[in-house]
Amino acid sequence: MDAPAAAPAVERHAAFPWDEVGGQDDAVRTLAAAASDQAGMTHAWLITGPPGSGRSTLAHAFAASLIAEPGDEAAMRQVLAGTHPDLTALRTEGVIITIKDARSLVERSYFSPSLGRYRVIVMEDADRMVERTSNVLLKALEEPPERTVWILCAPSEADLLPTIRSRVRVLRLREPDVEDVARLIEQRTGVDHATAEQSARHAQRHIGMAQRLATDAAARGRRDDTLRGVLQVRGVSGAVDVAGRIVQAATEDAKALTAERDEAERSSLLRTVGVAPGAAVPPAVRSQISALEDEQKRRATRSLRDGIDRVLTDLQSLFRDVVLLQFGRADDLINRELESELRSVAEAWDPRRTMVVLDQIAETRRNLEQNVAPVLALESMLVTVATGRTP
Repeated sequence: MDAPAAAPAVERHAAFPWDEVGGQDDAVRTLAAAASDQAGMTHAWLITGPPGSGRSTLAHAFAASLIAEPGDEAAMRQVLAGTHPDLTALRTEGVIITIKDARSLVERSYFSPSLGRYRVIVMEDADRMVERTSNVLLKALEEPPERTVWILCAPSEADLLPTIRSRVRVLRLREPDVEDVARLIEQRTGVDHATAEQSARHAQRHIGMAQRLATDAAARGRRDDTLRGVLQVRGVSGAVDVAGRIVQAATEDAKALTAERDEAERSSLLRTVGVAPGAAVPPAVRSQISALEDEQKRRATRSLRDGIDRVLTDLQSLFRDVVLLQFGRADDLINRELESELRSVAEAWDPRRTMVVLDQIAETRRNLEQNVAPVLALESMLVTVATGRTP
C-alpha cells in the first residue's frame, strides 16, 4: 500500500523532532499527518530510499512524534536518544538480521506502551532478513496490537518478501540533491559551505558519509589518495600494490570505528558481572565474553565490507565522470577536483573501455557480497582498470 502524497503542510526544519530530516519534505508531511491522526493511523510502515537518504533519521523522528504527546519535547528527545521504554530499535551489526533478533522484536511488540501513546518497533536494515527471518514477522505485522507501530527501513520494496510488502504502508523517499545535503551538514556540524558541498558531492548525497567526510580531514585525504592511486595504475604490479593499500586502509578504518566501542562494551559487561578492572575473568563469565567477542567480530566484518564497498562506490563515481567527459559533459562531475586527471583518461580511452571498467567494478561489488577475498577481488578489478580487459 502506497502512502498518499497529500497531507497538511509542515515547514522544513521548523518543527521538532523533524529538524534533523533533510530534503524529504513530502515524507515529513505524510508522517506528521499520520502521527496527529490516530483514527487514520497505519500500524506497519516501510520507509524506502537509497543509502544515505535519511531513512533511519526519519523513522526515529516518526517514532518520537508517535510516542510523545504533542509538544512534549523531553519525551521526544528521549526517543531520539534511544532510551524511551516504548521504543525498541534494531540495527544489525552483522551481515544479516538473525531469527533470534526478529523474535525478540516480535515479543516486545506485544507489550502495551508504558508511558507513551504508542509502542514503536523500528527495524533498520530490514533488507538484511533472510526468508526464514521474514516469516517470523508476518503475523506481528498483519495483526499488531492496537497501540503498536512497526517501522521498517530498506533501500527498496524489492529487498523484502512480497508477504512483508503486502502488510505495510510504503513511503518512498526521494534522493536528496547535493545542496539539500550540504545545507543539512552545515546545520549539523558548523563546517563552511565549501567543505559541506564538496563532502555532499563526494558522498553522492549519502547524508551519513557526507557528515563524516565534512568532519574528518583524514577521511577526505584517504579518499583522494585512493582515487589518485587508481588513476595511476598502469600494470599488474601496480594493481596488486593499490589493491593491498585499499584493503589495508579499509581495515584500519574499520578498526578505528569499532575498537573504542568494543572496549567499552567489554568493560561494561565486566562491570555488570562484578569483575574488577584488571582482574582475571572467572570461568562462569567466559561464555558471555566469548559471545560478545563473536558479535564484535561480526560487526567488524560488516564494517570492513561496508568500507570496501564505499571505496568501490567512489570508483564508480570516478569512471562515471570519465564517461561524462568522453561525451562532452563537464557540468555535473562528482570529482571536480580531479578534472585534469579525468580529462587525460577520457582522452586516452575509448568509451567502451570505460564501460568495461564500470561493469567490472559493479561485478566486484557483487562478488564481495558473496564473501570473495577482498584483495583478490580488488586486484582483478584493478587489472581491468590498467588494461581495459576483464580477467
